[in-house]
Amino acid sequence: MDSSHRFLSLLFPPFSAINETLEESVPLLHEGSLVLDGSSSSPSPSAPSSSAFMGHHHLGSPLEKLFVEEHGDDAGKLDIDVDDRTAHQISHDPWYQVAFVLTTGVNSSYILGYSGTIMVPLGWAFGSIGLLAAAAVSLYANTLLARLHEVGGKRHIRYRDLAGHIYGRTMYSLTWALQYVNLFMINTGYIILAGQSLKAIYVLYRDDSVLKLPYCIIIAGIVCAMFAFGIPHLSALGVWLGFSTMFSLIYIIVALCLSVADGIRTPAKDYHIPGSGASLIFNSIGAAANLVFAYNTGMLPEIQATVKPPVVKNMQRALLFQFTIGLIPLYAVVFAGYWAYGSSTSSYLLNSVTGPVWVKGIANIASFLQTVIALHIFASPMYEYLDTTYGGDNGGPYSFHSISFRLFVRGGYLAVNTFVAAMLPFLGDFMSLTGAFSTFPLTFVLANHMYLKVKANKLTILQKSWHWLNVVGFSCLSAAASVAAIRLIMVDSRTYHLFADL
Repeated sequence: MDSSHRFLSLLFPPFSAINETLEESVPLLHEGSLVLDGSSSSPSPSAPSSSAFMGHHHLGSPLEKLFVEEHGDDAGKLDIDVDDRTAHQISHDPWYQVAFVLTTGVNSSYILGYSGTIMVPLGWAFGSIGLLAAAAVSLYANTLLARLHEVGGKRHIRYRDLAGHIYGRTMYSLTWALQYVNLFMINTGYIILAGQSLKAIYVLYRDDSVLKLPYCIIIAGIVCAMFAFGIPHLSALGVWLGFSTMFSLIYIIVALCLSVADGIRTPAKDYHIPGSGASLIFNSIGAAANLVFAYNTGMLPEIQATVKPPVVKNMQRALLFQFTIGLIPLYAVVFAGYWAYGSSTSSYLLNSVTGPVWVKGIANIASFLQTVIALHIFASPMYEYLDTTYGGDNGGPYSFHSISFRLFVRGGYLAVNTFVAAMLPFLGDFMSLTGAFSTFPLTFVLANHMYLKVKANKLTILQKSWHWLNVVGFSCLSAAASVAAIRLIMVDSRTYHLFADL
């Protein structure tokens, strides 16, 4: 790979896979190459051996034979083989740690925006039904995806690996590109959130508008990068997940209590859905995208890769925890916020609440710190690719070489995130675009179609029809929501300006 290709691969990781797909009809048989016929290749002498990483995850011929017996010879053959080396830890975490990772994501500071970005455009009836329905279909789709983790007698530790195994090389590249965009937009949204938290803290004590939102976003990006330098992989979060839960409880309890207090003091509220005509329709479609964004990660196979065996059963336990106990705080904050402030609810709830300054200050600090931790979860697939492909194995994750590598590569990635966040600080719009452009396809369209393809011989006509209905229906919703989200960003860009101080 020449220097220009290497640079593009660092900036946009799916580039290497896409470039190979475009330039080569048959991949070169070297370490890390994709093998279309399912055969294995011998590693290049210059390439690091798999033992230098945390390695191969083939589960052995008994499981492969079992899969072939269940689904037929063709289902048991790999359409594509991938290099399954990884510099990160696999099969390390108990199911409850994975459950806390999922719950951390779903109860991140994003929930402070759902009253304004979901309930306000949809109202009580459609908003409430939508939240419950989106949770049900999200649990269903994620369960389907979790059941495919060991398809073909092998663990698929990355979403793109699973898609490549089922569909082939082109879908491997397309899924990786789609997931890259999904995670990039989620991480950009987290940096906007962290910047909003810092700006809210400043406004509580100063009213001079000297510290503008873009400056706060830059500070947030620097702090997120510093945290990323010290945490090598997802499993290393460990005790930080406990801190994340504590920070979440702080801003959730404060937002809930202050919202209820404000709601009691102001009994007359306006729940009128704003907008009319085309604006009302587009806002409602955008809110539908926010509904699926609220519950889904777009990186379930990467999270499932960290769980200890039995991986399917343990992942289902974690998902059940996320979609039951884990959703209670979300519902409490979303419904209380909309009940208290109606159609005037802010897209960042802590800007709407009234109460002691020091209490609001603590809540905003907790929101900022939790966002820093949560961003690391959604950036981990990007970090894993870069660490495995370019980082090598030089003295372990805390060696000088590894830390220096993270400083350069992760710092560069987050610098781009921070620049985009400061330039387009429209949080609700980013949530809509992420849900529309990537969450719908990754979580609902692909999950249902992959399950349909793998289990085709065992499904009834009715079951196949149900999965096809999901594929077609969510594809249409994705297209409509993408148009609505792009329109919202264009409108807000004209209403405000780039690098706006919102």
